[in-house]
Amino acid sequence: MAAAGALNLARAHRSGAVASESGISESGASDSGASGGWRLPGAPVIRPATGDDDTLLITVDRLSGTARRLGVFRRANEVVQVSGGLFLLALDRLALLEATWAQFGAILSGATARSAIKLPGVDVVAGVDPGELIALPGIEDFLLLRRVRDEATSGRWRQIVLDCSGAGDAMAFLRTPTVLHQLINRLWPRHLRIAAAAERPMLAQVSAAVDAIDTDCVDVAELICDPSSAAVTLVVGADDRGTDLLESSLAAVDLMGLALRSVMLNRAGQGTRAGDDSGVASAGQGGPDPLVAGMRAVLASDESGGVRVHELATAPAPLDRPARLRKLGVVLDAPSGRGHGTSTAQVSTLSGTGLDSRFEMVWRQRLPDPDTLGLGRAGDDLLVTVDGFRYPVRLPSVLRRCDAIDAHWDGERLHIVFAPDPAVWPVR
Repeated sequence: MAAAGALNLARAHRSGAVASESGISESGASDSGASGGWRLPGAPVIRPATGDDDTLLITVDRLSGTARRLGVFRRANEVVQVSGGLFLLALDRLALLEATWAQFGAILSGATARSAIKLPGVDVVAGVDPGELIALPGIEDFLLLRRVRDEATSGRWRQIVLDCSGAGDAMAFLRTPTVLHQLINRLWPRHLRIAAAAERPMLAQVSAAVDAIDTDCVDVAELICDPSSAAVTLVVGADDRGTDLLESSLAAVDLMGLALRSVMLNRAGQGTRAGDDSGVASAGQGGPDPLVAGMRAVLASDESGGVRVHELATAPAPLDRPARLRKLGVVLDAPSGRGHGTSTAQVSTLSGTGLDSRFEMVWRQRLPDPDTLGLGRAGDDLLVTVDGFRYPVRLPSVLRRCDAIDAHWDGERLHIVFAPDPAVWPVR
């Protein structure tokens, strides 16, 4: 596999729940490539857990064999009990898409039926049957994450583990709510939605539905990216492919501002025992593994900053029951409250006052290939591209009235210089 991962939400000591992502589904058992993980104690919309249920494992892969391995029947979008403290939820993205489209189509149909004014194209869109849908890229991933958010806010679970191995690119999957929020507000900004609803009552329900989706996007993005509640575990295969992916994955973690807490090097098929953190990996009888040594060298600065690096090898028995999963010895690190990358960005005044002011925004950003760095602007967001991965970084209020005029990378941190835009800078 090219990428895998899991998101674990657990009961918090304070008001809220906890989340964490790890490669627990396949790490240490198969030849996975890369994955990411988080533990979120107390995101904004989460209520304290009051139920007696323990762990909910969620898969997003329609071909996942997790249910079979755990000895239960797979029922799409329904929680199935595996053992006394473990439950499984297999999400079906097409079923979620059809259900959501049916609701949205009903809103459109109701709005047009009550209005004498017919808007071009609305009847056509409303007439699309849910069973006709094949895919709506981005929307499906958002619906999966929204369902995870709903489970996290239910108060039923002590922790939730989301297996991202079926999502393809785990980083792109977790970026979806932020990108969708940006897209909605570029195509139909909130102030225009409010004005349209006031001028044309038939659009009021449509505007409200879009507002609800936009709000959910923000909620889900905060749940995933809040550094005070997230503990990210990145799982990378200890092979040539994993070596190529490691630096790009770490760059994406920096760019998204995810709180990296540990990295697991998946040495499936090699000689290291599961859960070994010794740092000495043997490649058969040939001594230390140069691939693992090279990956640890890349992670040296992270380890010195408190990020733990684990090595996992093939499990001694098939991972077909919860007890054998526990024997992997995988421990999900608690949130440290320390952010990474853009979540720790600092803004300072370099010089000048008024229109002559110069501001600088700085954050730690790995650049596997500095030539791939790209900067752009979309409203209040700075669009940053690193190694082909683009992410909208929300600018602080003082920089939203400024233009980016210069940028440089010092080998560790990205420095971006801003100057006031005379067209919008307040005159005193």
